Amino acid sequence: MFDSEVIIVPFVMFMIFVAPLWLILHYRSKKQVSQGLSEHEHRQLLELAQKAEKMTDRVETLEALLDQESPQWRQKV
Repeated sequence: MFDSEVIIVPFVMFMIFVAPLWLILHYRSKKQVSQGLSEHEHRQLLELAQKAEKMTDRVETLEALLDQESPQWRQKV
């Protein structure tokens, strides 16, 4: 009888406290994922895309300057 209590008590505690919380958090996170990006996240994504475009322009400008000043710079790397 004691052996079955050792297994049953933790199982019942798990089912009462952990399982419901686990299910609630799981389905809440699924709901958030299915809703897509929030307005704030969408704005951040657009800002990051604009910054990436600016960085690309800067890199191209720097490469053009280096090509003029030191045409062999690509071969050194």
